[in-house]
Amino acid sequence: MSDLHEFIRRLPKAELHLHIEGSLEPEMMFDLARRNGVALPYASVDEVRAAYDFTDLQSFLDLYYAGAAVLRTERDFHDLTAAYVRRARADNVRHAELFFDPQTHTARGVPVATVFAGIAGALRAARAEHGFSSRMILCFLRHLSEADAFAALDAALPLRAEYADLWVGVGLDSGEVGNPPEKFAGVFARARELGFRVVAHAGEEGPAAYVRGALDVLQAERIDHGVRAEEDPALLRRLAAARTPLTMCPLSNLKLRVVDNLREHNLARLLRAGLRVTLNSDDPAYFGGYMNANFIAAADALGLSRDELAALARNGFLAAFVTEDERRPWLDEVQALAAAQ
Repeated sequence: MSDLHEFIRRLPKAELHLHIEGSLEPEMMFDLARRNGVALPYASVDEVRAAYDFTDLQSFLDLYYAGAAVLRTERDFHDLTAAYVRRARADNVRHAELFFDPQTHTARGVPVATVFAGIAGALRAARAEHGFSSRMILCFLRHLSEADAFAALDAALPLRAEYADLWVGVGLDSGEVGNPPEKFAGVFARARELGFRVVAHAGEEGPAAYVRGALDVLQAERIDHGVRAEEDPALLRRLAAARTPLTMCPLSNLKLRVVDNLREHNLARLLRAGLRVTLNSDDPAYFGGYMNANFIAAADALGLSRDELAALARNGFLAAFVTEDERRPWLDEVQALAAAQ
């Protein structure tokens, strides 16, 4: 098993399902709270970690939004993103597509330009210094109204040219139950008209029908999570035939009780059934691990082979919003590593 773990550590990876606010470690949460004079509902780092015993998605989101309140300045968003990049690079992540939630911050009076500047500044520095590739995906909060989503998009559009090297798409996240994709048909149609790439969370806690809605109504190019798509055999056949990527997050699903035991996760079944499954960390500060931890946990629990682990890494690059010229060297590196074992 140690050989397999070493193979995982050496694999080049793309991370396509990462909420940058969800990479806020408790230590940084307290540092930023002190920096910005924000009172937290927790007395210590240990007390925050004790609150990580989530019962469902909403119990996590309550803590997630409380933590995000410490993010106030461009420097805060820069430091948060730089910290994530350091951890990602340590796990041999070569390309990351970061979700970010402007509505979480603008509701607290933080200008959307501040959010963009901080995240993009760190990503551009990582690209210049280390060749780290990245993109930004603006997510709409699905527990809010479509009007709020339109307002968020309209507020961000004046920044599009300035961040054209990074901001490539829009997504849909936050509380899934009771907030079907159809609720956001209009704003996603507008985003597609503007030329943005489109992804959406679906089939995490919501039913397989939400995956269909994301595909049919939002015209999502990737499905974030998608674990409950397995409840609809015809949908699975469609996803496999279209090679629609699923950005799965095993440790997140375990922590949020989507599965009770990682051995029950359907990631391996879906991969073996021919779906384009990718593996990601979601909100790693809250869910127990970054990319290598997710790969190792999935490999151990699901009996993944070297070839299957290489396929997961390959799928990540195939599903990424990059050019073929960018993609090819990473795929070649995965292939060379797999062939050398």
